[in-house]
Amino acid sequence: MAPRPPLSQSPAALRAALWMTGAVVSFSSMAVAGRELGAELDTFELMTYRSVLGVLIVLAVAGPTGAWRGITGRHPGTHLVRNVFHFGAQNLWYYAVTVIPLAQVFALEFTSPLWVLVLSPLVLGESMTRVRAVAALMGFAGILIVARPTPETVSLGTLAAAAAAIGFAGSIMATKRLTRTETLTCILFWMTLTQSIFGLLCAGIDGQMALPSAAGLPWLMVVAVGGLTAHFSLTMALSLAPATLVSPVDFTRLPLIAVVGLLVYGEALDVFTLFGAVVIFAANYLNLWVETRRPAR
Repeated sequence: MAPRPPLSQSPAALRAALWMTGAVVSFSSMAVAGRELGAELDTFELMTYRSVLGVLIVLAVAGPTGAWRGITGRHPGTHLVRNVFHFGAQNLWYYAVTVIPLAQVFALEFTSPLWVLVLSPLVLGESMTRVRAVAALMGFAGILIVARPTPETVSLGTLAAAAAAIGFAGSIMATKRLTRTETLTCILFWMTLTQSIFGLLCAGIDGQMALPSAAGLPWLMVVAVGGLTAHFSLTMALSLAPATLVSPVDFTRLPLIAVVGLLVYGEALDVFTLFGAVVIFAANYLNLWVETRRPAR
């Protein structure tokens, strides 16, 4: 039997890369919109409105296309675990983007693929190769160069971004499990519905619920639509390639958001951020170069 072509020659690999590009743009847009809304909505209120709008968008698309038939009640435990991880991580992430530089938020968030690299062998059954281990260490070193954590610089914002990374890693691995049996519509429907309930419960604890202003409504739509397109793109990419191959592509968000922070918010782009980004890209390229040339078993 002739060996299969390398993954790099497979249409699935190219499609996964395109989907991840969409995810990168969507996540970056959400960061800017989240910062713009931070002055009028707290993170729980933001997540509530985002999720409620998300449910409406999913149903509006799923109805006419017939995709609603793919919404099932299978694996409720996996859906719940995924959305608990993601809800907690997303709230921490939105808080972080309002209090620390965007590049620092993304740099700390990028420990998420490292957690995926380390935990995927245990959770998903994917192998931990020597190259993946080296790439994880290189990526972690690059993140430390960018963030440069010290006792003086550690704050609630940096801790929130670091904790969000662990939550996102858990969400990614649960998503990978769900893509084996569930449709994208099913995953997105349960995500938006479950997190709408979570958001309403958390936002209503203090008995108050702020309404978005007229100026904030467009940003809220960016958050809602960006959240769905980001997760749609990420889920599609995860269904086409291993989590350890897909996740490092997300590193491209760092230089993108660093430029956005510089141009929009005047956040300095220093040499450490640039050097750390080079190290992260090197780790990403090493992992992708080897993985895409490994014959499929």
